[in-house]
Amino acid sequence: MPIYEYRCDECASTFELRRSPADSQAPATCAEGHRARRVLSVFATVGATEPGASRAPVAACGPDCACAAGF
Repeated sequence: MPIYEYRCDECASTFELRRSPADSQAPATCAEGHRARRVLSVFATVGATEPGASRAPVAACGPDCACAAGF
């Protein structure tokens, strides 16, 4: 089951609930008993590329710099 993130407008608390997708929009209550709304979770992926794809190296210096010699 997916985990959804909720935020209370009254006390500004955030919390997560494990719910079925069908229940994701159903009302939720925070620990204080206030009604909370679902928010979009923010996450990051690092280094995700398609199989076989190559990334162009990023050099902080110009092409004549010794640190970019291997590129």
